[in-house]
Amino acid sequence: MQNTIKLIENYIPYNEQETRDKEVFLNTCKIFPNLLTRENDLIHVCSNAFILNKQHTKVLCAHHNIYNSWGWVGGHADGLDDLMQVAEIEAHEETSIHSIIPLSNSPISIDILTTEGHIKKGKYVSGHLHFVTAFLFEADENQPIQKKEDENSAVAWIKLEELPNIAREPQMKVVYKKIIERIKLEF
Repeated sequence: MQNTIKLIENYIPYNEQETRDKEVFLNTCKIFPNLLTRENDLIHVCSNAFILNKQHTKVLCAHHNIYNSWGWVGGHADGLDDLMQVAEIEAHEETSIHSIIPLSNSPISIDILTTEGHIKKGKYVSGHLHFVTAFLFEADENQPIQKKEDENSAVAWIKLEELPNIAREPQMKVVYKKIIERIKLEF
């Protein structure tokens, strides 16, 4: 957990929401030592990959089965204390993409997001929070990609500006707009 705590301590928040989410997460780490696993019923640490094409005009997305929505790829830390590595592993698992290049060692976004109760692998998962880091990557959009049937129904390169419009979850629209704004300013 020390690498994750150090990563977040060093993270420079982009806005007031990130400033507050950073404080809440670091305070929560003092209470719960098991945030990197799903043993904690209240909050899980997750990491996502926001993968741009080389022109930074498209983002690689999956149509997620649980949320019935297009969005970034990523998942739970599941004990791994290297959140960039989590994002890379999840990107490969969910899209089969092989070569992605990090554009920064720091996350492009941090967020505390709500997850509603749902059925996963035949079992009910109670509603909980996700502390999410998102890392920015670049990849050749001509690489082969394919869906991971147990998690998503499709993968595709989506025009960057369209992502907030096709995402069905209101909280994700806000996150994607924030990331796109940062990309335009910083990359």
